[in-house]
Amino acid sequence: MVSPVAAGVLAFHAVKLAGLAVNMVTFPVLPAQPRTATAGRVAVSLLVPARDEAARLPATLPGLLAQAVDEILVLDDGSRDGTAAVVAAAAAGDSRLRLVPGRAAPAGWVGKNWACQQLAQAARGDRLVFCDADVHLAPGAVDAVLAEMDRQRAPVLSVFPRQRTGSLGERLTVPLIDEVLLSFLPYPLLRLPVPAAACANGQLMAFDRDGYDRIGGHASVAGELVEDLALARRVRRLGLRLGLALGGEAVQARLYGGYGEAVRGFAKSLRGAHFGSRALLLANLAGHAVAYTVPWLRWNSGRAWRIAAVAGLVERALVNAKTGRGQYAEVALVPFVAPAVVPAVAAALRRRVRWKGREYR
Repeated sequence: MVSPVAAGVLAFHAVKLAGLAVNMVTFPVLPAQPRTATAGRVAVSLLVPARDEAARLPATLPGLLAQAVDEILVLDDGSRDGTAAVVAAAAAGDSRLRLVPGRAAPAGWVGKNWACQQLAQAARGDRLVFCDADVHLAPGAVDAVLAEMDRQRAPVLSVFPRQRTGSLGERLTVPLIDEVLLSFLPYPLLRLPVPAAACANGQLMAFDRDGYDRIGGHASVAGELVEDLALARRVRRLGLRLGLALGGEAVQARLYGGYGEAVRGFAKSLRGAHFGSRALLLANLAGHAVAYTVPWLRWNSGRAWRIAAVAGLVERALVNAKTGRGQYAEVALVPFVAPAVVPAVAAALRRRVRWKGREYR
């Protein structure tokens, strides 16, 4: 006889697999080669907030410079390394690239949000494409982003980059971003015009200037650590259409440079992603452990647990297939994800978190 817990876990996986099946068919993916170049129709500003990114920018700047945009602004947000020098050297070879010295953030502002607000104020474009310094853009990527905005008739589009990982710790943690998006959030539900159904990824967000001004820009989320979700919910509250797409070959990123950085990064965002609730965060961690780790510990306790264990592997394989990440061998890491994120959850439960030399509550 199947225990109530095992039955609940099986039902959980059935719901997730159903959501994944829907997203495999419906969730948009940016094309590697856009059919129509749209960047030339209106003035486009590519905007990059950068703090301590001297190590990453040499790899990502060529992709930025390959885009058919009118200007590329990189704001140096008080970097303590050679970020400004890297940008200045690249700007000498392309007049579109400009280094913007960042000003000290006013009280109540999160650093990135203030950097983005300054970039928007300095930009001349009618379309604003905010892109993190760790994002790798293929040639034509911005054209693909703008074409997708047009196709979805959305004044705001959030792109979820294909996540690159280097270390074992990254492979244990970073794919959770895609898993949550594609297995918990069926795309048709994300299209519902309600704030609770909103989601976004701040690694790349594109705005029509009018839409950006209407939501109040980044000033409207000045103190939010998880500014992408806050912006998405504000867009929905104002009745605007929020577009979503996977980055595919066009937009990729290596979010963190190792397990330690991943723990710090997740600690910064986990509380906000759970509406500021410690209880909800802990419940989510416990639920993940029961669904993905416990079935392997109970492998010999009945067929239901074995089915649940395998279902978790299938889910990860489908997520990797949809995003185009491949790396199917990493499905073997699924049982170890919950223990791997415990340090991030523990840090998120504290009153203060640190990120890039700054402390936030």
